Amino acid sequence: MQVSDDKIKLFEEKEVRKEWSEEEQDWYVSIVDVIGVLTDQSTQRNASTYWAVMKKRLIEEGADQLLTNCKQLKLKAADGKKYSTDVANTKEILRIIQSVPSPKAEPFKVWLAQLGKERIDEVADPEIAIDRAFQTYLQKGYSEKWINQRIKTMEVRKDLTDEWQRSGVRESKDFATLTDIMTKEWSGKTTRDYKNFKGLKKENLRDHMTNMELVLNMLAEVSATELSKDNDPFGMQESAVIAKEGGSVAKDARESYEKRSGKKIVSPLNAKNLKGLQNNNEGGDES
Repeated sequence: MQVSDDKIKLFEEKEVRKEWSEEEQDWYVSIVDVIGVLTDQSTQRNASTYWAVMKKRLIEEGADQLLTNCKQLKLKAADGKKYSTDVANTKEILRIIQSVPSPKAEPFKVWLAQLGKERIDEVADPEIAIDRAFQTYLQKGYSEKWINQRIKTMEVRKDLTDEWQRSGVRESKDFATLTDIMTKEWSGKTTRDYKNFKGLKKENLRDHMTNMELVLNMLAEVSATELSKDNDPFGMQESAVIAKEGGSVAKDARESYEKRSGKKIVSPLNAKNLKGLQNNNEGGDES
C-alpha cells in the first residue's frame, strides 16, 4: 500500500488523524481520535479505554466482523512518535459512529463527507491534488525541482497500478509484491532492504529518494506499464515477469550511469538530509 504522510485534521478543536490509501482510494481514520471527539474524552488514554470497552460490547453484539475489517497503521501521536493505531475506512468508521451515543455524530458525518468531496474534486480536477501535494512538500522543505519530479512519479505510478488492475491484479499485497520485484531488479534491493538502507520504517520510500533514484524508479515503472500494454499479461504470474523486465530497463540505465560517472545511485540519503537528497551529490553503496 502506497499511502500519503500522516496528516492531522482539526475537528471541533480536536485532532483527528487520517491517512489516504491510493490503492484502495479511501481514507483511513484513527478510531481513538473519533471516539475522543464524540465522547468528549479529556485524554487519548481515556479515549483508548472507551474504545477497548466498546470493542468488547461490539463482539458481544455479534459485530465482530466490523472489528475484523479494521486495521492498524502507525500514526504520529502527541509526543511526536509513531505508534500502531486502530484505523477504519470511511464505511467502517461510519458504522462505529452509529454505535456511539453522541449528539456530535451528525457533524462528524458531515466532516467525513467533506473529506470525500475533496477527493471527488481532485479526481475531477487533478490540478487541485497536485497543488495540495506541491504545497505540502514545500512546507516540509523540499526543493521545487525535487517536488516536480516527485509529482511526476505519482502520475507514472497511477498508470502502472491501473495497468496491473487491467491485467487482473486486484489485491494490495500483490501490488506490493510486483513493486518489490521491480525495485529489486533495478536497485539490487528489495523494498524493505531499500528502506532499511535509508533508515526508514513505515515512511514512503519515494519521499526519501534522490532525484536520480526517482528518475530510475520512474523509468522502471513506465517501462513496466508500456511492456504490459504490449504483451497483455493476465494475472499475477505473468505480470510479475513484466515487472521484472521493467526493472531491468532501469537497471541497465543505472549500471551505465555508474560506469561512466563512478558514482553509485542507490543512496542512504533520506528526507532528514534534504540538501543532500535533492542535490544527489553523494553516492550510495554497491548495489
